[in-house]
Amino acid sequence: MSRKTRFSLYAALAACTAFTIASAEGSGANAQPGENPEIAETAVTEEVVPVFVENEVVQLVPERAAEDEVDAAVSSASSLRELVRRIPDREALSRDMECLAGAVYFESRGEPLAGQLAVAQVVINRADSHLFPESYCAVVYQRAQFSFVRGGTMPRIRRGSAAWKRAKAVARIAHEGLWESEAADSLYFHANYVRPAWSRTKQARATIDTHIFYR
Repeated sequence: MSRKTRFSLYAALAACTAFTIASAEGSGANAQPGENPEIAETAVTEEVVPVFVENEVVQLVPERAAEDEVDAAVSSASSLRELVRRIPDREALSRDMECLAGAVYFESRGEPLAGQLAVAQVVINRADSHLFPESYCAVVYQRAQFSFVRGGTMPRIRRGSAAWKRAKAVARIAHEGLWESEAADSLYFHANYVRPAWSRTKQARATIDTHIFYR
């Protein structure tokens, strides 16, 4: 091997060695004095590896939480009174539900809960029947049907009263079918101290306190 060839070989080896050292320094693979390479490598691994939760995490949305609360109330209630007491009172009423609760409040707030539920059931039955309008508000405000409606308006409701709170609960129970009403499929009712002519052509379904219900 000639001297010139040996010189070229030595130069190539030197360049290769320098490149290897520089690469090691740039990659951080070389440990600094007093450091343990294994510890440093473990720390990096803990930072970048995500932690997975074994079990599914479920967060209930408000509507689902409210439904679950009502389901729990229904399953644990042994009477209509208890169910009314357990129904949550946190949701704003839609216009139709306001009309339904208003009918309960004005027509029967002095009646037993079974009578209040029956009034709500009549409004619902009418809305479901082709003989009457198709919404609770249209049923309630239909001309000459409910005596508390004057001039197409509903009187002022004492919204902070216990009676209004009960009326809202009864309306929801009836609307969602959470408790069976004695009124069944009734479409009409009147106080037992009057005898309207139309009652002679209807079939009585139930008498609850001072109200008689008909189909």
